[in-house]
Parts: sequence; C-alpha cells; structure tokens
Amino acid sequence: MTHTNKEFVENDIVITRVIDAPRNRVFKAWTEPEHLMRWWAPEGCTTSFCKVDLRLGGRFHYCMRLPDGKDIWGIGIYREIVEPERIVYTDSFADEKGNPVPPTHYGMSSDHPAESLVTVTFAEQAGKTKLTLRHAIPEAVKEREDTQTGWTQMFGRLANYLAKA
Repeated sequence: MTHTNKEFVENDIVITRVIDAPRNRVFKAWTEPEHLMRWWAPEGCTTSFCKVDLRLGGRFHYCMRLPDGKDIWGIGIYREIVEPERIVYTDSFADEKGNPVPPTHYGMSSDHPAESLVTVTFAEQAGKTKLTLRHAIPEAVKEREDTQTGWTQMFGRLANYLAKA
C-alpha cells in the first residue's frame, strides 16, 4: 500500500536524516524490540514495552512512558515490508492490550486521525543510511508540530544509540 493521493503526500510530515550505520543495522533497529526499546520515544521518555510481529498484517505494539510516568500505548499494523529498504505501517493509539483507542483517550484533539500512515525508507549511502520518514498527519491537526518534534528527537536518539552499539 502506498500513498497515491497527492493531497496527503504534500501534507505528510517528512523527516530525513543520514545515520552513520549500515542500512541492515538501521533496519534492525526499527524492527527488533531489543533495539526499539533503546530509542523509540522522544527525549525524556522511555519505551517500557515493545512487541513486534514483523510480517504483512503483523502488529507492532508499544508503550511510551512520559517523564511524569503517564503511559501512552500505540499499535502499528504492517502494510509493506521490503527488508532492508522500506517499512509501511498504520499508526494508532491503543490500550495495553493492543486495542485501538481514540486519540482523545490520551488528551489529543478531536481532529487527530484515529489512524495514520507511516512510511520509512532506508537508502544505502556510502556505508551510511539515508533514513526518510513520511507520517500522514494533516496540517490542521493541533499536535502535528509535536509529532514532528518527537520524530526528530527519536531520530537523534536512534543515531546516538547506533553510534554506541
């Protein structure tokens, strides 16, 4: 499944970063729970739970713990996996059992989409990896800027994690 609707493509949050690690390592950092738990949260937050069923239709279930101790659960459903080049998944808020919940459950605005599409590409670049993320969050959504900031911080955490690993 890919974006074909021009309106959504133009409105996606797009973040690109070159990570100083081979593409296979970066891909594994995105798909293996033991790696994801080390970087999958914005600064000041942690990932207290992560389970990955890496197959088409499989689920990615996680919990981000905020600095105040509040847990925010989420799920992704894999729509496309091309190892080590591309991952496409839907992103939704969830409860601890992995059942979808409306974004308002966690205090998000009512215009926040219940489900959004995330596309991540991993391009080989002279021994490094050019990582590009597209997250379909409409511009009208109040939390869009926070989402972009969160992804930017997570990319920084990923780069630091892979530099130390």
